[in-house]
Amino acid sequence: MFPIPVQRDFSLRHLNTFGIDAKAAAYLTVDDADTLLAVKNDKELSVLPRLVLGGGSNLLLTQDFAGLVLHMRSAGMRIVGEDETFVYVTAAAGENWHRFVQWTLDLGLGGLENLSLIPGSVGAAPIQNIGAYGIEVKDRFHSLTAFDFIDGKTFTLDNAACRFAYRDSVFKQELRDRAVVLDVTFGLPKQWQANMNYADVMQELSLRQITVPSPRDIADAVIAIRTRKLPDPAQIGNAGSFFKNPIVPAQQREALLAQHPQLVSYPQPDGGYKLAAGWLIDQCGWKGRSLGAAGVYEKQALVLVNKGGASGKEIAALAQAIQADVQARFGVKLEPEPVFI
Repeated sequence: MFPIPVQRDFSLRHLNTFGIDAKAAAYLTVDDADTLLAVKNDKELSVLPRLVLGGGSNLLLTQDFAGLVLHMRSAGMRIVGEDETFVYVTAAAGENWHRFVQWTLDLGLGGLENLSLIPGSVGAAPIQNIGAYGIEVKDRFHSLTAFDFIDGKTFTLDNAACRFAYRDSVFKQELRDRAVVLDVTFGLPKQWQANMNYADVMQELSLRQITVPSPRDIADAVIAIRTRKLPDPAQIGNAGSFFKNPIVPAQQREALLAQHPQLVSYPQPDGGYKLAAGWLIDQCGWKGRSLGAAGVYEKQALVLVNKGGASGKEIAALAQAIQADVQARFGVKLEPEPVFI
């Protein structure tokens, strides 16, 4: 058995996009399944609480972590096959998501362009079922390989087995704290069709005088939109959209619409409606406001920011104040996207 290069009392400040200054009792970079197996078989490390860390873009550290942080650093992207319908590409869990999307576009493969510039790692993408501008990971996902901390073996899950839902998957349910994603395979369509269902994307393409866009054109449009609307974590700490867009029954949506004719909502396949959380927060007057060093981004009410030196507890307190106001005014409960530690 090789020695495990664990680092103690390790600062996580530069490994979470909020820039929260918290520490891990133990920290280990992970490049492959062998490292995870070594952790499982180590008497000391195997009993510690575990936190699997990718890009740190969906995380709010409200305290130091008294356990072992496993930082996924595996790399590699490749075409693994094709059939009449799809080209299949696989990326290691530690790869940067945006870099991976750009790589597929460089190969002339469309399908992931609407998900450009989303921060985080490839391994975290299916866990959260990330989505933007009319596409979710589940729409392009084929399969993944993961490590099981119960039996020390690797296993494969297909699309159905992942039980994808809105910002949810089996990895946030019964496989939570048990499985670690090692790599992810996507099926990218040979007969590509542009997804321009969102007005922002259509408007951006129109400004560029593009009527028949390529996958790269849509990616460039999405990158421009996200750059305008969302703060760069390198400049101001944030985790992107902090709250999920709530889904409510049609009856509740109709009642809200009667009171608030400008309500922003989108019909869902099950007959319910997805409400724009950013609009709800904005109506409560939170856009641009702060509580101490924790604030709401002035260009997008859905984004909470660390204005400099904020603690995770301060950001959590701001989130709770926003939730209380939205609940009081609209009777709608907002659910945070990031994982609270």
